[in-house]
Amino acid sequence: MEAFVDDDPSKAGKSLESVIIHPTSKLSKLLGDVQPDQVIIAIQKPDPEHRRRVVDACMNAKVRVLTIPPVSDWINGQLSAGQIREVNIEDLLGRQVIHLDEGTVRMHFTDRRVLVTGAAGSIGSELARQLATMGMARLVLFDQAESALYDLEMELRRAKPDLDLHALVGDVRDPRTMETVLAAQAPEVLFHAAAYKHVPLMEAQPNEAVRTNIGGTRVVADLAVKHGVKEFVLISTDKAVNPTSVMGASKRVAELCVRAMQRNASGTRFVTTRFGNVLGSSGSVIPLFRRQIAAGGPVTVTDPEVTRYFMTIPEACRLVLEAATMGRGGEIYVFDMGDPVRIQDLAERMIRLSGKEPGIDIAIVHTGLRPGEKRYEELLASKENTLPTHHPTILIGKDEEAPDAEVQRSIDALIAAAEHETDDQLVARMKALVPEYRSNNSVFSALDRTA
Repeated sequence: MEAFVDDDPSKAGKSLESVIIHPTSKLSKLLGDVQPDQVIIAIQKPDPEHRRRVVDACMNAKVRVLTIPPVSDWINGQLSAGQIREVNIEDLLGRQVIHLDEGTVRMHFTDRRVLVTGAAGSIGSELARQLATMGMARLVLFDQAESALYDLEMELRRAKPDLDLHALVGDVRDPRTMETVLAAQAPEVLFHAAAYKHVPLMEAQPNEAVRTNIGGTRVVADLAVKHGVKEFVLISTDKAVNPTSVMGASKRVAELCVRAMQRNASGTRFVTTRFGNVLGSSGSVIPLFRRQIAAGGPVTVTDPEVTRYFMTIPEACRLVLEAATMGRGGEIYVFDMGDPVRIQDLAERMIRLSGKEPGIDIAIVHTGLRPGEKRYEELLASKENTLPTHHPTILIGKDEEAPDAEVQRSIDALIAAAEHETDDQLVARMKALVPEYRSNNSVFSALDRTA
């Protein structure tokens, strides 16, 4: 048996192709009475909350849910069977589309030279894709990941053959390489996305976190000032707030570093953008859960109470670009990421979307928090307040005063110490620089008592 369901009450009771149209309010009863094999969501621009309600009703009835792409993506105006796909978890975690002042953002980057470090990563590559549409004079992609950088370069050359595009391989920690790049490319705007981001790996190698996340930031920031970069945008993370991990602490020190630079940099505007997890990025839980579900399980969740903030990669990058047009320098821009998501609920929903039942068809196993991980992440430190901007989703985190010269000297000493000091010594230095840094589930917790 077939049935149509529509939000428009005026269509209720009418028929299409001899099939009765029912109101959406009757969906749950209809699922029980008709017991369909599948439901196809055909609304072109569904409200995210309404989509969630429809999908939840289908999952409660153990009915498979599919969706179709917008009409603009149909092939020669015709929908093919191959374009009907399963609903992605990303569709259910989304929110109302964030609308930016596209004209202002585009005007800001038109005819300008832009450099993106970490360009081959999840955030860097999407920044590059969006920037490539803005009529820039030049786009420079910089990363040490050769293969991923090559793939991005080929993608952008196909999409924008007239773009003055340069893809360069190198390490942000190497002053000589960065000197050469900035001297030759003369960027006016620099997005610094290059960083190590995996919490357990950096907990095991603090020297690498210091050398890259802090030392690399210092190298690039210093040379940005020297070579007349007008705007420097640091991509930071919510893990820098009241950090419990080496990675989070290293990103907080990087924030302090660029804010200290702002104090003395007359010609360069330094801003920081801070947001949480991005959906589908490399190493995030969603691709991991997909692989585990496809393999028949189990799905591994560190702790049943863990929550995380999520945002789509394109959405995060649009906000970064908008934030880059704001402010006078020294600000930390914080994005409204909505409500945090319980990872246990995320795992259960993904299993149900696959047509399976959690705990019956696919097991969920709790593995325990990994070193440095938090149960709950924050976007603002307790000492910060927020100020509004013209964009309702972008707030300014009102931090303490810009670090003084003594803090900058301590940062430089920390960077130098990464070449010869022990892990404990390096972490102790970071704890002195970031007093709110308290290690969690880590061998460095003992240092908190003496830091």
